[in-house]
Amino acid sequence: MESFRGRIAVVTGGGTGMGRELAKQLAAEGCHVAMCDVSAEHMAEAKAECERIAPAGTRVSTHRCDVSEEAQVVAFRDAVRAAHATDQVHLLFNNAGIGGGGSFVSDDRSEWDKTFAVCWNGVYYCTRAFLPLLVASPEAHLVNTSSVNGFWASLGPTIPHTAYSAAKFAVKGFSEALLTDLRVNAPHVKVSVVMPGHVGTSIVLNSAAVLGRPSPKEMTAEDLVPIRERMKRQGLPADAIPDELIRAGLQQMAEDFRDKAPLTAAAAATIILDGVRKGEWRILVGDDAVALDRMVRDDPHEAYEPGFLEKLRSLGFFAGALR
Repeated sequence: MESFRGRIAVVTGGGTGMGRELAKQLAAEGCHVAMCDVSAEHMAEAKAECERIAPAGTRVSTHRCDVSEEAQVVAFRDAVRAAHATDQVHLLFNNAGIGGGGSFVSDDRSEWDKTFAVCWNGVYYCTRAFLPLLVASPEAHLVNTSSVNGFWASLGPTIPHTAYSAAKFAVKGFSEALLTDLRVNAPHVKVSVVMPGHVGTSIVLNSAAVLGRPSPKEMTAEDLVPIRERMKRQGLPADAIPDELIRAGLQQMAEDFRDKAPLTAAAAATIILDGVRKGEWRILVGDDAVALDRMVRDDPHEAYEPGFLEKLRSLGFFAGALR
């Protein structure tokens, strides 16, 4: 699929980050876009940006949907069919995701389950719902966003990261299994798995909102207790740091993750779309993703040792993303 002009693309998590940039670049090429997100405000902004750069006649529709809820996904599919008067879609970007529920042992189960549900069930439910519309198209492409945490289940030696990593491993395995399934049963439908490294998005701030957590500025002393415990595990003098400084530091880290990443969301979207045009089934996004993929493959046992993160940082990768 070398050109997206005149096609219909569905983008989940289209309100911000890579989803918004995918929607914008698709629309700019004359691709009709149907996006969903949990934030109507963010989608309105994204739609306005898409319509500003899209050729005349390009349709952009927005749909509020929590992809972790199958009934909402089915309603989203039906709304897309109505809005675009179609029984076919050509592209499905399962992009929506949040972070949270790091520890299976000590974190609240509801946060763990919600993170896993958005990052994995969202991909599963949307693929189930939209697959008949992909199959009905003369040619189609399914694009599932995993992560480098889909092959390296870690953020470093002191930070549990189980819900997100487990979900992203599931997305990667599902996508790879579909290579054969689609080749046998629907060879005109292609699949790609996307594995970004550190990309500048608002996922840290957005995840807190989805999970019902306070923003860093709103955190109480009680909210900061697990943060202080994590700081202690990292060898930091947590008890000597005032609450307001910890809040400010957390806010700054979230903003730096977005603003000081080695790769912008727009650049990541370009890499993804170029990979789809080339028919690549495995799309690594960012030099850090390429390096990490190679290192984990070369020495998988070493990948979970305490010194592995420092080795990554010595090569100039993930200096500001992993704490």
